[in-house]
Amino acid sequence: MLPSFQESVDGDERELESSEEGPGGLSDERKLERSNSSYYCLYGYQGCRLYQGGDSDDGSPSSTVDETPSSDDFSLSVVDTNLPAEAETELHSFIAKHLAKGAFFEGMGNVASVELSIPESRVGCYYCLLQPEKHAETASSESSICPLDYVVCFLGGSEKGLELFRLELDRYTQDLKINLDIEPHNLETCVQPLLRTWFEDCVCPIQRVVQLFQEKLAFVLHAALSYTPVEVKESDGRTKKDINRFLRAASLQGLVQEATMTSLSIAMNEEQCKSAVIDCSGPQPQFHNAGSNKFCEEWTQAFLNSSEGGNPFLFQQILENFKLKAIQDINNLKRFIQQAEMNHYALFKCYLFLKNCGSGDVLLKIVKVEHTEMQEAKNVITVLEEFMRESAVA
Repeated sequence: MLPSFQESVDGDERELESSEEGPGGLSDERKLERSNSSYYCLYGYQGCRLYQGGDSDDGSPSSTVDETPSSDDFSLSVVDTNLPAEAETELHSFIAKHLAKGAFFEGMGNVASVELSIPESRVGCYYCLLQPEKHAETASSESSICPLDYVVCFLGGSEKGLELFRLELDRYTQDLKINLDIEPHNLETCVQPLLRTWFEDCVCPIQRVVQLFQEKLAFVLHAALSYTPVEVKESDGRTKKDINRFLRAASLQGLVQEATMTSLSIAMNEEQCKSAVIDCSGPQPQFHNAGSNKFCEEWTQAFLNSSEGGNPFLFQQILENFKLKAIQDINNLKRFIQQAEMNHYALFKCYLFLKNCGSGDVLLKIVKVEHTEMQEAKNVITVLEEFMRESAVA
């Protein structure tokens, strides 16, 4: 039996808080301090790539050779950090051990838990190897050289909390890499600002969106769930980025087949003709052409009920639960439709499920585009659409 809405919210909230607290537990004040403290460290890394001069046997230019380095084959030096000296030394040892094991893949970060001499003691650590493209272009063709690569580390919250943002952090480190390519000698203006604001840019957007929209967050959740295009007007740059990040994080992209999402997007465009509009010109954001449903309104309350704790990692966990519940409902509906192809009682169960799940309007659209080529299922969906329209009129 699937958990209820409240059980799914409460269960993951307790799990995330438990991972933040540790076995001894923390006071509310300590929890707030821990969740909002963040650190960074950028290392210069030399020694893992060798460039071979001259041409290969077939006459083509030589390529970069990646080798697993031993601890004696590379150097690791601090470029910039806000960690205390003792904590940086401990982090340096942690990164060096992982480099020696060859546990780094360029552009793909990892998350682990590290224990450092900082107030939080044990924190989550995202670390990633960056290899600027210009090094390949400027490498000497006559001798083997060891170009300067970088290892970036972001530390904050717990390992479980930071793991929720790993893909967002991968995208963020690519922005760092671009800046290292463009201005490798101008770290102070191009790279250090990104290092200093990583927590605000990657972890806090969802929390800021919840605080901005409050009860109107249901419109944003519905747009993400239904793949409705959204246009943001008269907002500052950060607010627009926050909203777009929230929509991307809340969508079912990656969880539902890509062809389904594409078809759903086309269907929504044909049906609505206009994008949902968020007008930020006034003191409070205003929505136009936006929809909502009971499902999104319930999850909005889950976000608002968690606002007082001030833990930005918890908002991402709730968002993951929101998507998980939506996927469970989609799978349930598919199963009911398959049964309804055989008997009329199952068709009635389909109708009751759609009526009571709170998101029948969106679920029916999603399964409709998935079953376009299946005539029996298509007939069931057509009947369900008629039932839902009659129910809405009544």
